[in-house]
Amino acid sequence: MMLHTNDYLEYYLTLVGWIINSGIWNMIEDSGLVATPFAAIIISEWLKARAEGADEGNKGALSLARVENRFYTAILVIIVCCMPLVTVSIDTLQFDRSRSEQCQYSVPNPADTGWNTSFSTLNGKSAVVPVWWLFVHAMSKAATAASITAIPCGVDLQQVRMDVNRARINDPLLAQEVADFTNDCYARARAKLFMTQPTLSKDQLNDVNWIGSRFFLQTPGYYDDGFSGFRSHTPRTKWPYDTTRDAGLPQTTGGGGFPTCTQWWSDSSIGLRARLLEQVSPDLLSKLAQWAKFMTQTEVSDSVIRDLVSPRKQKLTQGQVYTDYGGQVGGSVMNDFTRLTATVGQAAGSLAMYPAMDSVRQAAPMVMA
Repeated sequence: MMLHTNDYLEYYLTLVGWIINSGIWNMIEDSGLVATPFAAIIISEWLKARAEGADEGNKGALSLARVENRFYTAILVIIVCCMPLVTVSIDTLQFDRSRSEQCQYSVPNPADTGWNTSFSTLNGKSAVVPVWWLFVHAMSKAATAASITAIPCGVDLQQVRMDVNRARINDPLLAQEVADFTNDCYARARAKLFMTQPTLSKDQLNDVNWIGSRFFLQTPGYYDDGFSGFRSHTPRTKWPYDTTRDAGLPQTTGGGGFPTCTQWWSDSSIGLRARLLEQVSPDLLSKLAQWAKFMTQTEVSDSVIRDLVSPRKQKLTQGQVYTDYGGQVGGSVMNDFTRLTATVGQAAGSLAMYPAMDSVRQAAPMVMA
């Protein structure tokens, strides 16, 4: 019979726990404490026989039969529940990753961790497990695994959020093109929106707050109106010069044209939206689509791109070389005194905090297992 565990620390702690149990059992055997239950049975039956009346018959034969019956029970309990019989080692412990693989989680093999050489043996001793507790372990793991299997796999939203926050435009030329699109198209569209003041729904009010706004893309007179200035103001080599669209604009030696804002953003493969989407991991988009089933794939992609081109992703220091977190760049006597006081206070507090945190750090893996 195999012993199944669900994480690598449990994998090795199970082995170590039964090694310690084997040592305790050897101590009980060598000290003679294993005979204590039998002595207690004999004394108990002898006292019980003395307390009974004369009408019970032959008390000696009766108490002997009772002692014999209880001896059989005690021997069975000791053999099945206490006496280690089944040898357990790394080879008979099986690490079960089926559920983690089903939910697309990567869990390292126990042999790939530092625990492999630490707990395979303890002073050359192998663990031996009683039959009953081997059965209990197997049944409890089976019940737990069956219950966990009934839980549907979900998306790790915390990890997805971290991946979205970590996404950046790695191509500096593409980042500059986003800035050009903002200046040539989005700023002009926002200015026209404020001048005309159309009636917008709640969703549209939120939509017009980013450069890929559907309102600007789909409403005539905005991104599609190249003759009103809603176009690239510098030639783009990805769009060849068009004599109709680019009439009155200079034809450069590079052959680049002046796409309208709609073309610049929406054209397949060469459009700004398509190239921005290439900056995002396909796995991240797949996880988001799996979770956000109430949104279409286009809406999911637009949400990721909107976060990718947001100003907070473009200026991490808000336009400054660095931030001083509220202090003064030049410094002053008061700043120095405050920092000295803080240093002394932290040093005093660390005398109690660090020993406590070290205890927590050492105990945390055991608690998790």
